[in-house]
Amino acid sequence: MTARRGTRQAHGSKPALDTRGTPAEGSQPAAGGRPEGRAGSLAAPHRRASGGSRVLERATVRAYRAAAWLLSRLPPRPSWIVIGWFSKAGYLLWPTKRRWVDANFWHVLGRPASRRGVRRLALRAYGRYAQYLVELMRLPSLSAEERAALVEPEVLEELEAAWRASNGLILCVGHLGNNEACAAGVASRGWPVSAVADDSSFPEMFELLRRQRAEWGVTLIPWRNLRAAYGVLRRREMLALLVDWGYRADGIPVRLFGSWTTLPAGPAALAAKTGATLLPITIRRVREGRFRATLDAPIDVPAGAPADLQRATQAMADALERGIAAAPDQWYSFKPIWPDTAEEEAALAARAAAMLAGHPETAVEADDAGPASGTVPDSASTTLAEPA
Repeated sequence: MTARRGTRQAHGSKPALDTRGTPAEGSQPAAGGRPEGRAGSLAAPHRRASGGSRVLERATVRAYRAAAWLLSRLPPRPSWIVIGWFSKAGYLLWPTKRRWVDANFWHVLGRPASRRGVRRLALRAYGRYAQYLVELMRLPSLSAEERAALVEPEVLEELEAAWRASNGLILCVGHLGNNEACAAGVASRGWPVSAVADDSSFPEMFELLRRQRAEWGVTLIPWRNLRAAYGVLRRREMLALLVDWGYRADGIPVRLFGSWTTLPAGPAALAAKTGATLLPITIRRVREGRFRATLDAPIDVPAGAPADLQRATQAMADALERGIAAAPDQWYSFKPIWPDTAEEEAALAARAAAMLAGHPETAVEADDAGPASGTVPDSASTTLAEPA
């Protein structure tokens, strides 16, 4: 396990909480490595506009239970290979999703990425995603000893040291590897860990997963329950927040793989408000049934000034970039991560400069922040990672 070191920011006062790019099929990156934007607006689908029907939801829960029961009894490797065929077919047959995913991997690979290279990486990622789904559904059937052995133990000692030294720890994670496995490994030590998830789109699925996670010591918090998220940090516990749900124009502007985008304001704002420490963490699969976590440099947010929030969020983006670059085929964020046009990127760059200059109008007030993560999950189907 490797812990990356960096400069920690001094801790200070606590403010109020504040809170798409796709190449056309066959196109090549523009100068500077940015893919050519297509016409029109592409909004990241952060959550469903409304929940599905009760009949559909109950059918989904039953199907999930049946699949989990079956997969817990079948050999894992053949299972995820077969599921991977369907996952890859979905990518190839769904043009909109394919454009989103290809655009994301254009940025990751950079110039002179070829269309074939991007497509090859995307297919590998969908294959790995199928493996993650099988692991996720098999987790409840594992014994406590098996769940504890999922994560290499060295990182847990470093994680404990960082947690004990903090005023609460915000684990900043991306859709990488298997965050659920890491959460189960952390909880196996008896340490208090919570995660924010959406309970509104599929309430019955959320309740099923909430009960399952509680059995191994992970607490699910509904995304609208900001009071509960505050409570976790005020008790100096650990709170896991995903940071790569997709591009939102109202997030904090950052540079990621050399291009401007946004990450949610919630993690940095929560840290500034509660005095908690941001800890970027990457969980990477090193072999079947075994994961390695990498802790990046802890980030303290001295205050809620725009410059403080931007610097902290940029540090999160830098850590996320390192994690993705180390294992790009294990990155499962299949939503638009970058804005659609060069004009949007220019506007983000200008807003970042304004934040660093301390312009007060760039701050976001607590009531505008939404959920504690700063974004709204699409689905309650996972706590720390989300199906496509």
